[in-house]
Amino acid sequence: MTRDPQDAGVREATAPPGGARPAPELGSLDRAAVEAVDAHALVRDVEAQGHQLEDALWRVEAAGIPRRERTGGLVVCGMGGSAIGGDLAAAAIGERAHAPLRTVRGFRLGPGVSSDTLVLCASYSGETEETLACYEAAGAAGAERIVLTTGGGLAAAARADGVPVIGVPSGMQPRAAVAYMVVGALECAALSGVSAPMATEVETAAELLRRLAAEWGPDGPDHAPPKRLARLLHGRVPAAYGVDATAPVAYRWKSQLNENAKLPAFSAELPEADHNEVSGWEGAQGLGPFAAVFLEDRGASEPLRRRLELTAAEVARAVEVVETVAAPGETALERICSAVMLGDLVSIYLSVLRGVDPTPVEMIDRIKRALADS
Repeated sequence: MTRDPQDAGVREATAPPGGARPAPELGSLDRAAVEAVDAHALVRDVEAQGHQLEDALWRVEAAGIPRRERTGGLVVCGMGGSAIGGDLAAAAIGERAHAPLRTVRGFRLGPGVSSDTLVLCASYSGETEETLACYEAAGAAGAERIVLTTGGGLAAAARADGVPVIGVPSGMQPRAAVAYMVVGALECAALSGVSAPMATEVETAAELLRRLAAEWGPDGPDHAPPKRLARLLHGRVPAAYGVDATAPVAYRWKSQLNENAKLPAFSAELPEADHNEVSGWEGAQGLGPFAAVFLEDRGASEPLRRRLELTAAEVARAVEVVETVAAPGETALERICSAVMLGDLVSIYLSVLRGVDPTPVEMIDRIKRALADS
């Protein structure tokens, strides 16, 4: 199959139908079809990511946080959609970083946090118990803290302690606030001296996302990349592979496919996957329909790009659907943001094809309730 340069590397194929409820026609992903399944209009938040990037810049500026360089770098604490911003920010900064930037998922900060470390505690709800624990641990370590949230106990604790709060608009699903989490981490990286200011790059990325929202959203053409890719993945268990800057994007794809499309999905990073995971594809035939998506990174080294190409070719020996996707953009941040938007839309379109509302996350909610009752 040949690649169409206009479709971000996504090629046409036929996928078997499937899903929890009767789905619309496989090719029907227009606004009416999406709204019939997406009862809470999650797609609207994805389409607004360009605006959200710029709004996030304003919100960080409004918090009035002074810049002070720290040799201890930046630690981003969060879970789920509130944590991915740290990973994506680190990928966008890349080798331009002057100090470490790492993301903590869990109750413990880990070693190396001191008075010369900036700790960003990100929790959309402000009630994430792991992030609240890290907030207290950062204070005990004497680290300077910043909070990124809509409110809740985290905002209340921060205001009581005189800790700056970067506000995030309420009324969204936490995973839909990814633009605010990315910009919050990028701006805190600049405030702590981890990187140079990247506001101009954020504004450029916002312009690109506004254009892509029109091209890729439900009102866009039927052959738009996320619609075509959703049809390719429909009825299959997907795996996303990233390399260098697209490694955290692959994880974002996986988690969005989990939460929005309600599908088992997996992700891995190259070159590590070439040392273990690829062997598993040798036994894939007969176990079920699978699909693999490889997310290119034009900023990666030639050896890494070649490795991604060769790995995709090997996986194609065992898997019917193997696609390579190159998201548009001139800067690393543009490409990361456009790849995130692409994956978010793919996950919503897949939910529509399956007849499943992408917003509710019932299993997550049941676990939270059980923990609260225990």
